[in-house]
Amino acid sequence: MNLRQLFLNNLAQTSQFPLALEFTSAEGSFLFDRDGKKYLDLISGISVSNVGHRHPRVVKAIKDQVDQYMHQLVYGEFVQAPQVQLATALLHTLIPTHRGQVINNVYLTNSGAEAVEGAMKLAKRYTGKSEIIACRNSYHGSTQGALSLGEEHFRRNFRPLLPGIGKIDRNDPGAIDKITDRTAAVIIEPIGAESGVRITDPAFMTALAEKCRQTGTLLIFDEIQTGLGRTGYTWAAEKFGFAPDILLSAKALGGGLPLGAFMAPVEIMSVFRENPILGHITTYGGNPVSCVSGLTSLEVLLEEINLADVTRKGERIRQIFEKHPDVREVRGEGLMLAAEFADFGVLKSYIDRYISRGVITDWFLYCDNSMRITPPLNIRDEEIDELEEVILSVRA
Repeated sequence: MNLRQLFLNNLAQTSQFPLALEFTSAEGSFLFDRDGKKYLDLISGISVSNVGHRHPRVVKAIKDQVDQYMHQLVYGEFVQAPQVQLATALLHTLIPTHRGQVINNVYLTNSGAEAVEGAMKLAKRYTGKSEIIACRNSYHGSTQGALSLGEEHFRRNFRPLLPGIGKIDRNDPGAIDKITDRTAAVIIEPIGAESGVRITDPAFMTALAEKCRQTGTLLIFDEIQTGLGRTGYTWAAEKFGFAPDILLSAKALGGGLPLGAFMAPVEIMSVFRENPILGHITTYGGNPVSCVSGLTSLEVLLEEINLADVTRKGERIRQIFEKHPDVREVRGEGLMLAAEFADFGVLKSYIDRYISRGVITDWFLYCDNSMRITPPLNIRDEEIDELEEVILSVRA
């Protein structure tokens, strides 16, 4: 059997129709198949490869770290330089919270879903309350706790899940009244990703933060997709002028390796130290190789990528798609965009034809008539020229 057949037979499948594309190498904004054909990665591995595939600085850092050590012991016991250096660098990028506090503690995990799980536990432990509120059509992960925050389509066959989960609509001022003294936390993406790139109104976010202060509720920003330059800000929270009580990161955080984090003021995070001791533990969280990859990717973002240029490139790509006669709307900020088509059938036909022309894209979990557009932040203008030729030359 060839590799594709072994893939279909031996790897657990998540749908009846995987793309089953096979790439043998990657570089910058491109993936390459076994015949050497290049494909522009318009989704960055779902907002993972923010600094492109195999950035040379990241690759060198990984190799250097592997020559020193990989795993040592479970997270939080040994002083490991990659963990400490990454945490310190991340904290230097953050603005004060809506309460005026400083986020000065990082808990490193293996993934975004684990960061969500840790944040939920932290909020319940710190506040002594159990209700958690999320936005409708939001996606925070597939583990049972994170899945409890999601939509019924994905969770109905996995019940019972966590009790005490409430839902509000993004940008609905009346929904804020659902937050009460019983609410431990509200979790929200600054931009709704899997709902098709839905922008949060700053006035709504300000009112949400105020309600959280009034009710003793922790505010959690899920920046797993929006963080690390994706929206034209280092963190999308900067648009609102304040950070949350707990900030989540993953995807691009690891520079292509598995890594997540939840970050909070030490006053909040310290509750994991006692009653019980080891209140949250992980074996591989903060893996040293992932941490040096993440640290170097962050350095590349801060030193090599002009965030104003991310906004400019995003506007350029927006205008390309707006020229297409079958695109109804383009939403988003920076290089986090969604192009809306009439329905899934129309969208899927374009996705398939774009892939055949060497452009990789897909749709969103809760918005199957919109195309995901999240290329590497350092995509070059000449690569955008190539993209334009493909996008505008394909018609229904």
